[in-house]
Amino acid sequence: MKKIILWNILIMCYSFSFAQNEKGSANDIARITLAAFVPQQIDKMPDAARSILANKLSQIVTQNGMGGSAYNQRFIITTNVNVISKDLTPTAPAMTAFVLEVTLFIGDGIEGTKFSSTSIIVKGAGENETKAYISAIKKISPSNISIQSFVENGKLKIIEYYNSKCDFIIKEGQTLTSQNKFDEAIATLTNVPEVCKGCYDKAMDAVGPIYQKQIDRDCKIKLQEANTNWNASQDTYGADIAGQFLVQIDPNAACYKEALALSNKIAQRVKEIDQRDWKFQLKEQQDDIDLKNAIIKAARDIGVAYGNGPKATIVKYNIIGWW
Repeated sequence: MKKIILWNILIMCYSFSFAQNEKGSANDIARITLAAFVPQQIDKMPDAARSILANKLSQIVTQNGMGGSAYNQRFIITTNVNVISKDLTPTAPAMTAFVLEVTLFIGDGIEGTKFSSTSIIVKGAGENETKAYISAIKKISPSNISIQSFVENGKLKIIEYYNSKCDFIIKEGQTLTSQNKFDEAIATLTNVPEVCKGCYDKAMDAVGPIYQKQIDRDCKIKLQEANTNWNASQDTYGADIAGQFLVQIDPNAACYKEALALSNKIAQRVKEIDQRDWKFQLKEQQDDIDLKNAIIKAARDIGVAYGNGPKATIVKYNIIGWW
């Protein structure tokens, strides 16, 4: 009975995912995405062929609705290529002909868990081995039925991953928060794709308080910098330096009123000494927007920035035992 219930949940999540991809309205965070990864250990593959293979993997994920930015690189599509045969054609001039077995894999590149795999046979010929290799790889079709089925199975496995590990993901975000790693915590939670609503809603509920802590801390830092620069030079120069910090403060931060008071004080002083209006204006609170959605969007921006930053760059995947 439990298996039937879980399967129904997976089908509903998957159906929602498919509908979003059909509409083309889901952004890179809302949808499940795959990072294309060509391992270095593919035996004797020419560099030029490796580049073509990477492009082919990207085409597969894009045409099957799983393309996106490098923001979330946990789940990958990768491959191994075996040479079944290599011959010289009885033509003039003779050409090199390859028959390759290309095995595709989808899985969790961080934990090293394989989710889905399929193999196809491709053939190619060329004036030399590199051109023959490239000719064969170009025969890989993203619309191949077995490849489409392979990708769909990978999608279901990823959705199942989020359903089964949602509590652990939330806990990880809370642990990172306790270590004052707010950006990483937010990135962890906003990685949950919108296509699995149950876990997504839990993650977004958890993001709100973390985001508030992050902007409160950021507000204190920027307000202190603004005060320091203004106290050091209470003229137009000091005002402009202080303003560069004040304009970055989120209007939902706890110290926003203090920042606003300092801004008004600086503007009044600039008017007195320079007879001009101060050009810096703080971000204003907006009552006509959905605050929760605004927080989610802002938190996602933080997550994207962290995910694309140097500290989060993934340099090595764990694919041991996948083939």
